[in-house]
Amino acid sequence: MRDFFQNYISGMALMPAAEKVGLNLYHGSAGRMLRNKKYLGDDYYPAIIDKETFDKAEEIRMSRAKALGRVWELEGKKDILFPTNFTMPVVKKGSDDPFEQAAHAYSLIESEVDGDGAK
Repeated sequence: MRDFFQNYISGMALMPAAEKVGLNLYHGSAGRMLRNKKYLGDDYYPAIIDKETFDKAEEIRMSRAKALGRVWELEGKKDILFPTNFTMPVVKKGSDDPFEQAAHAYSLIESEVDGDGAK
């Protein structure tokens, strides 16, 4: 594992770096290995990779991705507001068929109000 990270940091591409240490992986799997923070260890498992090596590999990975145009900045999250308030008269039973009754009830909706309170 350490050799895989070192190969990548030394300039090898993901697949050749993995193949050189005997890992037969797809490109995406090799990339996920570089991003897997579990290799840094925790309270129970010892660290396989030191934080400096892990961070250096991530820095190089992001640098290469940006150079290849594979990093996109999100344009800002747009919340989608769905109408949640409405007015309607009391629904009286009009059919024994539940689907027809539901269609009848929905047809009685008089107004919908969006999340901002506007109609």
